[in-house]
Amino acid sequence: MPLPYSARRAFGRILLAQADITRLDTDAIVNAANSSLLGGGGVDGAIHRAGGPAILEACRRLRAGHYGKGLPTGQAVITPGGRLPARHVIHTVGPVWNGGHKHEPELLADCYRHSLQLAAEHELRSVAFPGISTGIYGYPKAQAAAIAVHTVQTFLAAHALPETVVLVAFDEDTYRLYEQELSGQAEK
Repeated sequence: MPLPYSARRAFGRILLAQADITRLDTDAIVNAANSSLLGGGGVDGAIHRAGGPAILEACRRLRAGHYGKGLPTGQAVITPGGRLPARHVIHTVGPVWNGGHKHEPELLADCYRHSLQLAAEHELRSVAFPGISTGIYGYPKAQAAAIAVHTVQTFLAAHALPETVVLVAFDEDTYRLYEQELSGQAEK
């Protein structure tokens, strides 16, 4: 699977990349969506812009069908990838950080688990994740990286698919947080 990105390191079935997630040629990329599923800022807006109207139309159908009040935090849904190199987009709504006292760690782990479960159910071999909730939602990046790594490793230990999970850092600081967490897990 060709992955156009700069820094790359493999930790078993987990790859670490510093990249623009909208350019990755994986079976699916994960969108850190807002509950409306209709696009927004940050990675959500970038995915909708790069993927084009097919993604928005699929999200509108989901809203009209099952998610009229929006997608609940921690849940995930899948749509086509539109014009993206990725064939699918898995949309998940991360928690807004409120100091960790409103079940944020459990909800963030649910985002990863439910997204990975959808990937497995759709027999997707590769999926790429951004740092869910670490932008405007304010989740501390180091804590989010720890939850992401632990949840992905636990899921992969019990499932054959996806074969590869790419953790995508947009910047060098986030890349280093993931790298430290993955290196620390490898030593355990």
